[in-house]
Amino acid sequence: MFYYLLKYVLVGPLLRLVFRPRIEGLEHVPSSGAAIVAGNHLSFSDHFLLPTILKRRITFLAKAEYFTGPGIKGRLTAFFFHSAGQIPVDRSGKEAGQAAIREGLGVLGRGELLGIYPEGTRSHDGRLYKGKVGVAVMALKAGIPVIPCAMIGTFEAQPPGKVVPHIHPVVIRFGKPLDFSRYEGMEEERAVLRAITDEIMYAVLKLSGQEYVDQYAAVAKAEEAERKAAEKRRLPRLPRS
Repeated sequence: MFYYLLKYVLVGPLLRLVFRPRIEGLEHVPSSGAAIVAGNHLSFSDHFLLPTILKRRITFLAKAEYFTGPGIKGRLTAFFFHSAGQIPVDRSGKEAGQAAIREGLGVLGRGELLGIYPEGTRSHDGRLYKGKVGVAVMALKAGIPVIPCAMIGTFEAQPPGKVVPHIHPVVIRFGKPLDFSRYEGMEEERAVLRAITDEIMYAVLKLSGQEYVDQYAAVAKAEEAERKAAEKRRLPRLPRS
């Protein structure tokens, strides 16, 4: 019940006012039955925009940190994510990834929509990064289609570190469902999972028009943080007056 209160009364109208989303290809999202909506991830607001514009309820696998943050902001974030029925996922290792797959398959087993960001984390620079194969595993095991989705403009509206978003137009674009039934029974084949994931990411790329980076986003973030730390260490210290 609170999900629909957030969507139609508390949060949804505000998001529509701030982002003024233009929706393209909504007819590609099935009106019933299980499916995965797989998209790029540019902004914290992505989690709330998709539920706002979709006619059906969608459940996201969200990182566990959204549910455990400190202070008032952390409690409010956890409250919103719990209220919206989102599922916390621990991203700390292989077993955590298996748990996320089990949770996702549970959602799909109920005939619902599951939202996934195959990159695994938000893009820190607006580019599209290599997808992780969990989305392929779930698509094959559940035997369901994957709808590619592109968020366009959310990075400019609310880039990483920006708490209050700018008023900025956003486009949310859905592509035709991707059918992977030709790979039925091959969910243990690593090469197959990689091929499926790359096909999904290419579909997202065509919809979004982003620059693609053949590297995991988490690795790129870590390298960027290390580079900035090294530059900071090399900066000369000003003499004390």
